[in-house]
Amino acid sequence: MQDSNKLLEQANRQLASSPNTPTAAGPTNSEPLPDRDAVIDALNQMFAEFELVYHNQYNKAFSNAEKLSYAKKIWFSNLRHISPERIIAATHRAIRESEFLPTVKGILKYCEPDLRELGLPDSHSAYLEACRAPQPKAEYSWSHPAVYHAGRACDWFFLAGNTEHAAYPVFKRHYEDICQRVINGETLSLPAQIALPETISKPLSPDEQRQRMQQLRDELDI
Repeated sequence: MQDSNKLLEQANRQLASSPNTPTAAGPTNSEPLPDRDAVIDALNQMFAEFELVYHNQYNKAFSNAEKLSYAKKIWFSNLRHISPERIIAATHRAIRESEFLPTVKGILKYCEPDLRELGLPDSHSAYLEACRAPQPKAEYSWSHPAVYHAGRACDWFFLAGNTEHAAYPVFKRHYEDICQRVINGETLSLPAQIALPETISKPLSPDEQRQRMQQLRDELDI
């Protein structure tokens, strides 16, 4: 049986020279694709690290050069639109968080930005912030607008009137849905605060009311 380096070398040559590599999955809009060779290098590093970390699972999944080559083509077709830096970051994240050899779907998930990268607190911290924020909620200095929108989606009275055991799962579901929208590129905003008037009017006195009425009569000639 060929050693691991020879298998990788053979698969790399086939991948780089293949003219019929499928188009990357997912919309790419008008953005240019990352450099092909850089993506292939990132995938090679990913496979090499997976072999070291998930040794037995890796050898079972890619038991010969043909399987390895075909797997690399599939992974390339689905990760072609992702930057090499993001692929490597996803690889390291998968190694930290997954006990099992990741699938393509798993790596695509790991390629999504981490909540911390987007300034989003974890769901429990967000829940506590939503519960503790004073009224008026729209004027509070939120760590991220997603926390406000999740709290509003739950209903502030619901959060205030229920225990954490009952309220947190509901908040968490709304918050994760809103976080996914942020990950997908949506920009959230807080309600616009109504500015206080520069001057506050006061009721007219009876004499002032009579003078104002007489002024209107004079202007209308009645």
